[in-house]
Amino acid sequence: MLRLHSLEKRYAGISVFSGIHLNVEPGEFIALLGDSGVGKSTLLNSIAGLDTLSSGQVIFDGIDIARQAEKELALWRRRELGFVFQAFHVLPHLNVGQNVALPLLLLNRPDPARVAELLDAVGLGGLGERLPRTLSGGQLQRVAIARALVHRPRLILADEPTGNLDPGTAALVMDLLVRQVKEQGAACLLVTHSRLAAERADRVLRLTASGLEPAFA
Repeated sequence: MLRLHSLEKRYAGISVFSGIHLNVEPGEFIALLGDSGVGKSTLLNSIAGLDTLSSGQVIFDGIDIARQAEKELALWRRRELGFVFQAFHVLPHLNVGQNVALPLLLLNRPDPARVAELLDAVGLGGLGERLPRTLSGGQLQRVAIARALVHRPRLILADEPTGNLDPGTAALVMDLLVRQVKEQGAACLLVTHSRLAAERADRVLRLTASGLEPAFA
């Protein structure tokens, strides 16, 4: 489903990472570890087309995402991608339910039952009318996770999705991510510092400046 070939990212002539090669199959869950500053978030942003690669190919279903025009990229992200950002990016003027429903509305596929299902799944059932400013950081993270999964994306990119959650809620969220991957045949790349979260993955890789390597070899 997803193939990364010779990815390299440079800032001001300095290489952040290079030599990234990876194949991800449908239904496969991959965790990415790495030291702070090594470029894990930049790699996810580059795969999503939100950051420009210096070189390399991001192939999704045979299409090189890195070479698509911005309009095609936006449509691809809307249909195929679920992205959980570290910074949440929850819209403050929309309530919780509206934030979660947004991907479905952009696809002209409103589905209140699906929104309610995801809110229940992340432990936010009954909070759909609340505004983001009334929620804790952990609750905002769960809103972002529900929004990323509500439209059943085929590719999930999750940047530290359990970083603001207590252990019990983190386990619940990981159960949801694994279920989405396995039942829907999605592919998931999870950036995490949590070994417990990483151990739920099919493969665990470590990002270094020169590429990806097995994390627990």
